[in-house]
Amino acid sequence: MRALLCSILIFLAAPAAAEDMPAWFKESFLVMPEDVAEAAKSGRRLMLYFHQDGCPYCAKLLRENFSDRAIAEKTRKHFDVIAINLWGDREVTDFAGKATSEKAFAKALRVQFTPTLIMFDEKGGTALRLNGYIPPHQFHAALDYAGGRLEKKQSYTDYLQAHAKEAASGKLHAQPWLPPSPVDLSQRDARPTLVLFEQKVCAGCDEMHAEGFPRPEVAELLKRFRAARVDIGSNEALKTPQGKSLAMRDWARQLKIAYTPSFVFFDAGGREVFRVEGYLRPFHLSSSLDYVASGAYKTQPEFQRFIEARAAARRAKGEKIELMK
Repeated sequence: MRALLCSILIFLAAPAAAEDMPAWFKESFLVMPEDVAEAAKSGRRLMLYFHQDGCPYCAKLLRENFSDRAIAEKTRKHFDVIAINLWGDREVTDFAGKATSEKAFAKALRVQFTPTLIMFDEKGGTALRLNGYIPPHQFHAALDYAGGRLEKKQSYTDYLQAHAKEAASGKLHAQPWLPPSPVDLSQRDARPTLVLFEQKVCAGCDEMHAEGFPRPEVAELLKRFRAARVDIGSNEALKTPQGKSLAMRDWARQLKIAYTPSFVFFDAGGREVFRVEGYLRPFHLSSSLDYVASGAYKTQPEFQRFIEARAAARRAKGEKIELMK
């Protein structure tokens, strides 16, 4: 009986694997003004980590980024990290002093992806925001940028290009659905517009062209868009959806593109309606394309709810959903 009781107590005390967080994450009453002030008093900044159960990209962040000793030490040096459940009900006091819930707080901050990491300055303003998973070498650069308080001195896009070197093909990949230059996004039709932001040295871009775009479902969905590519390192001129002439690199900085490849979607009127700016596997790529092409974004403002419903509908038909393959 004693052994059985011990087993039960151990089971009850152990959190589910999906909920395991690093022991050095801050235990907080979730009063945001106080958390910002406490971090500043210690010479650090506040980082909020938005997550959800069953999120493979959150698991990847915990496993490959926060479990890395160098990243953990750098994060702890510069930040107090607090985990926020995207669908949680714990009470949060927001930056205006208003009581709300975790899920309402996340919604107010327009969190559409998990993981989302928001790093705040000493006044509660956003120093850097990462919407989605990014690999360790880029994560190091993000920590150095926001932890070094560089957001007012240099754009993150420029900083990342200079400080996050990676092995890659060094070329932009041709695709039949990507028209040649010059890029004129002011000329539209009834389809939504997809702008793909890339750069030549980009391992994520290489992977997307090799594994994401060739998938039959993705290829079919791409036909429903008017697409174009922007090289974030190029001085080549383009016309924005509003008809303004800008260098590609300047427009990327204006839009605060923080990851390549990034996908920015515009409606038929030239208004940005959705964007994806983190690491994606094909299922989530096709879900993003479907979200805009189907017009679901107009009625379902929470992308994660759309993904859940889409996956559930397919499983109900007997389809096996592989999120990370």
